[in-house]
Amino acid sequence: MVIKNLICKLFNIQYPIIQAGMVWCSGWRLAAAVSNAGGLGIIGAGSMYPEVLRTHIQKCKQTTSKPFAVNVPLLYPNVKEIIDILVEEKVKIVFTSAGNPATWTSFLKEHGMIVVHVIANTKFALKAQDCGIDALVAEGFEAGGHNGREETTTLCLIPMIRAVVKIPVIAAGGIASGKSMLAAFALGADAVQVGSAFAVAEESSAHPNFKAKIITSAEGDTKLRMKKLVPVRLLKNEFADAVAQAEAEGANAEKLVQLLGRARAKLGMFEGDMIQGELEIGQVSAMLNKIKPAAEILNDIWNEFLQEKKNLEKLEF
Repeated sequence: MVIKNLICKLFNIQYPIIQAGMVWCSGWRLAAAVSNAGGLGIIGAGSMYPEVLRTHIQKCKQTTSKPFAVNVPLLYPNVKEIIDILVEEKVKIVFTSAGNPATWTSFLKEHGMIVVHVIANTKFALKAQDCGIDALVAEGFEAGGHNGREETTTLCLIPMIRAVVKIPVIAAGGIASGKSMLAAFALGADAVQVGSAFAVAEESSAHPNFKAKIITSAEGDTKLRMKKLVPVRLLKNEFADAVAQAEAEGANAEKLVQLLGRARAKLGMFEGDMIQGELEIGQVSAMLNKIKPAAEILNDIWNEFLQEKKNLEKLEF
């Protein structure tokens, strides 16, 4: 079979479906499961100390012979140690985010790595392209976790990015079905990145309490908060309500830092405190209602994508 899709060629994968590198959810089990199913699994380094990351990379290698990637938030203080581990462990694909790709892209490519960068506007898309990255993740406002300040939706962002860059574009934000995947392709995407749907996979390292809260969430249960600090989409709970109240009262970045404290995301997403934990998830959580194996999630998305594509071809005007 000849692979024509640009992202499938770039990563040497079967399906143009990428699992997002989500903090506290994306360990080696999830990454390996997605890669074994024909997509691209990603280990999320954002919630790992360097040596913990090394262990996850090694276990992923033992569990899958397929390509996988590591997501690296560039603003983290120990990023140099993380980059060194990527080199030592001969990681082939790196997704960078939350920082300036000019700092590390050349170094990573010199060591034979494919580099993808996550952006949320055209300005940074062009800057990232100029740095020599191989592909972009264009992440819309619907996405979970840290988000763009512009609050541009995926429906608007993807065609704007497609119009200004020449490299492959991976659409992210609000994608958890074959229908939304097909819509992203219609807008100009070459692949999709799926986060929230994989956060509730059986192999996700998220706490069972967090998974249960996601699949019982409803429309409107997530909001973009912490805009004066780092915008992040949070699922409703007492902590999120406290943030909303503080913001309504005009809290500055310093006040928000105090309110956030330390390890708040770990408390909620990994340790299971659904009251005071920080619960990062996308708007599409309202559409998720079942915990399933990662392979089943990927296959459901792909099969629906193919079916909806056929349905569109039958439309008459």
